[in-house]
Amino acid sequence: MWFTGKGDPTEETYGFKRQNWWQPVGREVRMLRERAGIIDISNFAKYGITGPGAEAWLEAVFANRMPKAIGRACLTPFIGKRGGVAGDFTVSRLAADEFLIVGSGMAERYHHRFFNAFPLPRGTSFRSRTEELCGFNVAGPRSRELLQRLTNADLGNAAFPFMRAARIVVAGIAVVAIRISFTGDLGWELHCAASDQVALLEALLAAGRDIGAGFVGSLALLSLRVEKGYGSWGRDYSIEYWPQESGLAKLVGADKDFLNKAAWQKIAGEAPRELLTYLEIDADDADATGGEPILPLDGTPTGQVSSRAYGYSVGRSLAIAYLKTGLARPGDKIHVALLGQPHAARVLETPVFDAEGRRLRA
Repeated sequence: MWFTGKGDPTEETYGFKRQNWWQPVGREVRMLRERAGIIDISNFAKYGITGPGAEAWLEAVFANRMPKAIGRACLTPFIGKRGGVAGDFTVSRLAADEFLIVGSGMAERYHHRFFNAFPLPRGTSFRSRTEELCGFNVAGPRSRELLQRLTNADLGNAAFPFMRAARIVVAGIAVVAIRISFTGDLGWELHCAASDQVALLEALLAAGRDIGAGFVGSLALLSLRVEKGYGSWGRDYSIEYWPQESGLAKLVGADKDFLNKAAWQKIAGEAPRELLTYLEIDADDADATGGEPILPLDGTPTGQVSSRAYGYSVGRSLAIAYLKTGLARPGDKIHVALLGQPHAARVLETPVFDAEGRRLRA
């Protein structure tokens, strides 16, 4: 039942409404989408594995196939004991026997349980590098131009395509550069020694000043990723959802062995109970916060919001949600609760920003 009493939640108690203090967020989003932005990614968890058994160990732990060629990167999930998605990672091959793994910072202790579940081969070393590595994501249509001012490495699309990784020097600082971005835009992650973090940031800000690039915060990143429809561990991806429900089934290598594969095989052929879906909400000054119930027009419980944001570069209130299979389809009208009141919404077939991924690969 919708909450309609005089004590309705307000921005003073919950901060749900879009007020003037949100305007800097909108400026940051539009700056990155139109030019370039710099995002601190030091909170990401980083792990290094080296040695002759590195590739075999990664193949045994992760669900996706590991990159075979030096300089390649891949996305891969962990599979939990009941077949659900226990985590998602980027794995980059930096040398024949060396890989860098990047994942959720808040889930690092939890994910160590999975890493510890499989013994390391002789002569192979695995360790957390989260404290020793910091870094930034430089993203946006002019991010290549910004970075090219600071490095002799060729960042052109032919030399450094999407989902590639390399050790390069930026502003005299050694970094691991990975061509990927949680914003859904053209961009690179730059991972450097923690002692070089300030110097790298100062160089990036100076190089981007004349093209109108600047620092972008976490609230702006939330808006950017929801525009693109990118899920986040702990919000949109969790151990409760199967890969085929979270849109990650294509990242599971059915033709290889991996941790908890038997559990995945038990549910792999099952129809999704719920599906990760994109919504546009009719809201003028408030957005969802996560967890809101979703009801179709006939009142049947249909699902709930997992992530939400105002899409500043597209001018829409958006959400990522899980909807029960068969109860709502693209184009259907539904209701989402905002501030205790039903708001009309529509189920979208694709994310509203660059659904074909052309910006990522530009």
